[in-house]
Amino acid sequence: MEEVKLMKGNEVVAEAAVRSGCDGYFGYPITPQTEIIETLMEMRPWETTGMVVVQAESETASINMVYGGAASGKRVMTSSSSPGISLMAEGLSYLAGAELPCVVVNVSRGGPGLGTIQPSQSDYFQATKAAGHGDFHLIVLAPNSVQEMYDFVFDGFDLAFKYRNPVMILTDGLIGQMMEKVVLNRQRPRMTDEYIAEHYGDWALTGKKGRKYNIVTSLELDPQVQEERNHRLQAKYAAVKANEVRYETRLCDDADYVIVAYGCSSRICAKVIEMAREDGYKVGMLRPITLYPFPTEALKALKSHVKGFLAVELSTGQMVEDVRLSVGSDVLVEHYGRYGGMVHSPSEVYDALKEKIINKLK
Repeated sequence: MEEVKLMKGNEVVAEAAVRSGCDGYFGYPITPQTEIIETLMEMRPWETTGMVVVQAESETASINMVYGGAASGKRVMTSSSSPGISLMAEGLSYLAGAELPCVVVNVSRGGPGLGTIQPSQSDYFQATKAAGHGDFHLIVLAPNSVQEMYDFVFDGFDLAFKYRNPVMILTDGLIGQMMEKVVLNRQRPRMTDEYIAEHYGDWALTGKKGRKYNIVTSLELDPQVQEERNHRLQAKYAAVKANEVRYETRLCDDADYVIVAYGCSSRICAKVIEMAREDGYKVGMLRPITLYPFPTEALKALKSHVKGFLAVELSTGQMVEDVRLSVGSDVLVEHYGRYGGMVHSPSEVYDALKEKIINKLK
């Protein structure tokens, strides 16, 4: 029998962490994601599964605790919101450089700076292009529902361990704070020390005798060796691009115009499609689920019959750059967004679609 609950997006992340066999959560409170650690403290999983939950003294401390747990082969995670993720940037680069798996949840808020506690999607660049220094990538999942907030914690750990790479679940304050029905249909036990030693003993610090290396680090003083490491990382990212692209399409087969939107914006744009179709305009939507890797080939495939694309996001225009790179300069691509914590309405997006795309291409 399915277990169904009405839960807030942030709360369900905590529920998923426990049910996914997470070994440790290390975080610091910041609006609008504080309910994640609050819910974990209420659940007290250390009494049931043995999961460790620590409120660190800062975001910098929490990401370095994640580094330590990941280095021992454990399922570990953290969460924060925009400026808190900025403080984790160095640690994320270290984790990627050392090829360590972890899950990081970013419940984005308006910026720049301390900004506002209202929802935003202006961390797209931070997640997909500039999460820290050096040539590395996070794998980035973008949920648009409370159910996906739950599911993507499981998927995040699977991808993190498959590729030995940090995974970010990039959501926003709207989805983090909204309540929806969620089916709690997945559960797995924590990994035993024996399992970790058997499956990850070549890189995890398990205390296993006879290990060649007894430290995990991203430091390499020999530039030639460091270049070889970077070649290995780039090959891994190529494999991620080849195998892990996820997206959803709506009414794109006959569409003359396509909206590209993710997260909360894609929910709003679903209504825009209905409004446009009622008025006789053939409008579809492509929703990127993985922001890295971005669904470039899926967008390219639409060029054969789509006249124009509108990128809709709660930012001044970040994802739109990847849309333009995907479809090239011979197709009209425009952007519409609200920012600073303001959220667009379906009618606002529809008006922008007509003004920026449909009327230009008549």
